[in-house]
Amino acid sequence: MSTATRERLYELLPAIYRIRDAENGEPLHALLTIMGDELARIEEDTAGLYDDWFIETCAEWVIPYLGDLLGLRGLHQLTEVGDFSQRAFVANTLRYRRRKGTAPVLEQLARDVTGWPARAVEFFARLATTQHLNHVRLDSPATASLRQASRLELVDGPLETVNHTAEVRNIAPGRGRYNIPNIGIFLWRLQPYFVQGVTPQPVTDPPDGRYHFSPLGNDLPLFNRPRTESEIVHLAEEPDLPVMLRRRALYDDLEALRLGSVTGKPAPSQYLDASPVLQILLPAAGDDLAPVPAAEILICNLADIPGESDWRRPPTAQSYAGQSLPLQVAVDPQLGRIALPAGVVPDDIAVSYTYGFSADIGGGPYPRLETLELDADAGVFTATVAQRGGGDHTTLASAIAAWVAAPEAAGIITVLDSATYAESLLIAMAAGRSLTIQAADGQRPLLRLQDAGGAPNALIVTGADGDRSALTLNGLWIEGGLSIQSVSLETLRVLHCTLVPGWRIDAAGVPLLPAAPSILAISPNPDFRLELMRTISGALHLAAESDGLTAHDSILDAFDAETVAFAAHDGVSAGPPASFERCTIYGEVRARQFDLISESILLGRALAERRQVGCSRFSFLGEGSRAPRRHRCQPDLALDAYAAARNKQVEALTTVERRMVTLTVTPTFTTTRFGRPAYAQLSRTCPVEISTGAEDGGEMGVFHLVQQPQRLANLRTALDEYLRVGLEAGIFFGD
Repeated sequence: MSTATRERLYELLPAIYRIRDAENGEPLHALLTIMGDELARIEEDTAGLYDDWFIETCAEWVIPYLGDLLGLRGLHQLTEVGDFSQRAFVANTLRYRRRKGTAPVLEQLARDVTGWPARAVEFFARLATTQHLNHVRLDSPATASLRQASRLELVDGPLETVNHTAEVRNIAPGRGRYNIPNIGIFLWRLQPYFVQGVTPQPVTDPPDGRYHFSPLGNDLPLFNRPRTESEIVHLAEEPDLPVMLRRRALYDDLEALRLGSVTGKPAPSQYLDASPVLQILLPAAGDDLAPVPAAEILICNLADIPGESDWRRPPTAQSYAGQSLPLQVAVDPQLGRIALPAGVVPDDIAVSYTYGFSADIGGGPYPRLETLELDADAGVFTATVAQRGGGDHTTLASAIAAWVAAPEAAGIITVLDSATYAESLLIAMAAGRSLTIQAADGQRPLLRLQDAGGAPNALIVTGADGDRSALTLNGLWIEGGLSIQSVSLETLRVLHCTLVPGWRIDAAGVPLLPAAPSILAISPNPDFRLELMRTISGALHLAAESDGLTAHDSILDAFDAETVAFAAHDGVSAGPPASFERCTIYGEVRARQFDLISESILLGRALAERRQVGCSRFSFLGEGSRAPRRHRCQPDLALDAYAAARNKQVEALTTVERRMVTLTVTPTFTTTRFGRPAYAQLSRTCPVEISTGAEDGGEMGVFHLVQQPQRLANLRTALDEYLRVGLEAGIFFGD
């Protein structure tokens, strides 16, 4: 509230009264200041009421009321989906109704209601029909052309142009498609994340000119970076959607670009224009990195050739319309591979690309500003790290050493880029000291922890007295483990990080050290406490006498349901107390007690020594679990229902019956392989008891924050009003 507003009433008084008021200690000024505050609040409320008349400026809580004036049905509030709002849905309602029943309206409706990219498909337009000779439709042939390779790749997908024979099964449950009354709404759950300045992983050491886009060295499909559409005036095409990049589509696009440059008929690229989906940066004049021009990138298949150790290498030039054009690099977008011409090995290389993932979990270039340490006063040590200049240090080791030697108790080290830092790190803590190592907002650096010989290693935290000491990691990818030495640290916070399960992975995503824990707290460590938030990690081995673990919206991956994912520092006995909220755990967890297991998926057993403490609620617990008292957990609910239907007690069920019922509600995933885009995502055929089993009707597990069931329910509710009479819609996933 401004001073002018508070002083306005007092300034209206005649000067004589203000002079006398000042002589008596300004009691009248104090009274009118209070009255001015109330007046300002009334004016602010009045101004807010005016703003609430318009959907563009109203408060979030007013949106449902404005929607009610338009006769909109109540929709689920998506409270956990970042900045998603129903404002667009309400604002565009009149526009929807003017074009009700058309495919573009259904597509825009799906985008506004769910917040996901969408494409509407009229399946009746894809029916192969017998045509009358007086009305031949050349754009709708009954048979597919085998000469159009790009179109054949899109068969059975949302972007296909090939026609099909009739399919009469019902489309609502997603079984049938190609029929006269059918409309398909395709949604993309995998979101695109564009990361810049990444250090690609060379295939060999020393490098030979072959690289993986992924800094981890695994094959990674690249995704399209969708074009921004302020208004949908046409159905979404491939460049408008966050789809995996196809070799053929990108190849045709760049071939047209090169051919246009030599024929004098420029054809701008749909993928590598002002907002390129990928870039390769190589040394240019002055040793600065510069992006390779789009016309000098060749798209090809760089898959392994049986019997050969090398990939295909691009030529240095290629002829177009009699003119030779230079080529610098070959790219395989489906495998995420890069190849330079034979014998060409640059001194430095960086890449920018788009990858796909289900949500803002783990290290990523998504917004994390609210979690960063930014308010650094004079008593806080601050330093920045950037590998190619622009920071106080070029290595994390030197920045950490500077903090250790500094007199300030608290330190903040911020990494300004997304490069790979291959280092051996040791942090010496002392009583009362705290350190934060964080990635700048929008960055995703990789810490490759290794010893002097380059072998995988751990970040070691040591110290003689860790009383009131704290270490925070935020926004990092970490290859290697964290080793907390005895009595060296009191609190470890890991926020928005990815601790690669198994420390390192190969090109196929197979872990190299599957038995190595991501975090090891060596006993004795009585005051140590670990906090995980939106983090992907491998197994956790913590000192049994420590304060324990608090994890929410995180993934623990031990690669097998029978492998220990959480235990004491020896990896076998029961660990300290633990709490899991909205977590997905692939492995067995052993603890002295579980203070809380809520809305989580535990694919292995949950074994607690003390079951009198804590509770388990709205979760899936592996068969044979010994967890605290349970409330609406699976497979307990399914077993109770099965036994009740047969007038039995649950204890009377046979082993075969219990196993059969448990399998019907066991979670299924698109993939459990770390490094894949749909990692830990519930599959389309996942039992409804899991996909809607959380307290609010959402899914159990780490991606509860996506609120997928609520989004789909909102879309089904909205579609009822905008479908033409006689048509029926089915909802499908494009990823």
